Amino acid sequence: MKQVFACTTAALVALILPAMASAAPNGYRTEPMSGTDFEVIPRTDQFIDGYWCAAADFARRKLGAGWQQPIYVLRGYGPSVTTGRRTAVQFTLKMPTDVPQQGSNPFSPFKVGDSMSVQGANARCGYVPFFRN
Repeated sequence: MKQVFACTTAALVALILPAMASAAPNGYRTEPMSGTDFEVIPRTDQFIDGYWCAAADFARRKLGAGWQQPIYVLRGYGPSVTTGRRTAVQFTLKMPTDVPQQGSNPFSPFKVGDSMSVQGANARCGYVPFFRN
């Protein structure tokens, strides 16, 4: 009986850990798109700092980026390519080469090519807004 319980527990842990691995501490979800590209998907609230915080967490823990490594916006708000959710922001550890010169939303807080160091993005993890957007 103890062996069955141990095997069942091990199987449950093996199923749960991968799902937890892509969850940032602030509730945003991160999904890899390639070895350097990933997207951040909000669960409910869509605070700008939450996207950067989740990007820093993923870059450090999953991609092994150093604190001074820049994180670049690969694509601003748009549909998720990994989950099909309505809103996601794509980030990369490589400087985007095909930065569109026009057609981007001038009011969007995420413009292709914008960057922040992992450390700077991580510093946004403690921000708790007083209002909801």
